[in-house]
Amino acid sequence: MILVTGATGNVGRHVVGGLVEAGADVRALSRDPSTADLPAGVEVAETGAFPLGGVTTLFLNPAVVGGGVGPLLKKAADEGVRRIVLLSSASTLDDDRDNAIAVRHRTLEREIEESRLEWTFLRPGAFASNTLQWAARIRSTGVVRAAYGRAGIAPIHERDIAHVAVRALLHDDLMGATPVLTGPQSVTLIDQVHIIGDAIGRSLRFEEMTPEVAREEMVAGHVPPAIADTLLGMFAAFEDRQADVSPDVETITGRPARTFAEWAADNAAAFR
Repeated sequence: MILVTGATGNVGRHVVGGLVEAGADVRALSRDPSTADLPAGVEVAETGAFPLGGVTTLFLNPAVVGGGVGPLLKKAADEGVRRIVLLSSASTLDDDRDNAIAVRHRTLEREIEESRLEWTFLRPGAFASNTLQWAARIRSTGVVRAAYGRAGIAPIHERDIAHVAVRALLHDDLMGATPVLTGPQSVTLIDQVHIIGDAIGRSLRFEEMTPEVAREEMVAGHVPPAIADTLLGMFAAFEDRQADVSPDVETITGRPARTFAEWAADNAAAFR
């Protein structure tokens, strides 16, 4: 049995689908099992319960554990879980102690490494789905406002993260691996806005904000200040620079990572 946490999220839903397609027994965790709408045959349980009986492999989305994972790791080992595939972050490669995202994920990785469980750490960069935060403004005004519009990033399609996760959950070849997962090309925020416009057949506009105003809006939108500072610092570091592109998706799955244009076409309805 494979337990998938965050099973109705952008990545988890595709992980569940990939496992079902492969014929695996899946238990999926959802905050509201009654509305999970997952494939037939999937056992759905409430996130708070964290039922590990009969589970041998766990896909762990850090969003469901809050702080550290020590108690969960002990429970997992006691219940017979053998392997954890962690949805970590490429930010772990950043040694900056002020990078709150990196600190959080490095701590989780270290706790898992120190357990007696097998592990794989998936380290995606920016998610293409992060642009869904622009959807309401695009629908209403056709304008996206943000700081560092010329920052280069290599956004990854959540389906590609899921495909690598399924491989790690079902096979042994990624045990102890730390694949860095990115899209196949560097695009700027401005590029992303125009690509979304192409996908929905509408002319969209990007307006540059100052970092100070962008931070105020992020914090007002319930982004923790340390995370807002980290994100803005990352964008600032890549302004007028190409993002690093990793070959790991293609190496592991045997097919090129999906482009941001493919992601935009797949999700065009959200922006119309």
